[in-house]
Amino acid sequence: MTTRKKTPSEAWVTAYARTFDFNGFMKVLKRAFESYRNVPIVTFMASKNESPYHILVGTILSARTKDDTTAEACHRLFAKAPTVHKLARLSEQEIADLIYPVGFYKTKARHIVATADMLLKAYDGQVPDTMERLLTLPGVGRKTANLVLGEAFKKHAICVDTHVHRISNLLGLLRTSTPHETEQALTTILPRQHWILYNTYLVAHGQTICKPLSPMCSQCQIRDFCQRVGVTRSR
Repeated sequence: MTTRKKTPSEAWVTAYARTFDFNGFMKVLKRAFESYRNVPIVTFMASKNESPYHILVGTILSARTKDDTTAEACHRLFAKAPTVHKLARLSEQEIADLIYPVGFYKTKARHIVATADMLLKAYDGQVPDTMERLLTLPGVGRKTANLVLGEAFKKHAICVDTHVHRISNLLGLLRTSTPHETEQALTTILPRQHWILYNTYLVAHGQTICKPLSPMCSQCQIRDFCQRVGVTRSR
């Protein structure tokens, strides 16, 4: 009798994950999220029914940038460019000045200029709602595309940033080396109804409680679900 070889996604999933109570976990994580003061900036924008254009640009700006800084940059930029048509009229330097000091602001300004041009020329000024088309936009990778799909278009998508990647492994659910591996593995075990909120909740949890260098395990509301893989120091 031959044994079927596991796919890479299956190999990245632990035995613990096979019996993990995701519904119970998400209920507890939701309660924890509601007690946090910080809501991820793109989630906040989506809750205010901002347009896909605003969410796309806000997501690009948020990469490797604190939410407060991103929020201020978005406010300045959108005051000048509330639509993609007005954004396309701004120069790269004007955009750089408006979004400073977000991380890599010069590179992001260049990408935003090119994205605005492509949206107008290729997509009639509309943000596309598929992974394939979003990935054609300058500066848009899978993380950004998944976040836009989930928050702007309410499509099932798993956005994996450093928090989601790190905490999914720390919980003992996965043994993955990259965010892309984590995304692939999660699609095989995480119920689809939790795909969007898994990122929302874990990002806030990672920023507030489960910090990279010294997680605050004594204050963690999901500690009963966590195997603390790799944790050598905590509070």
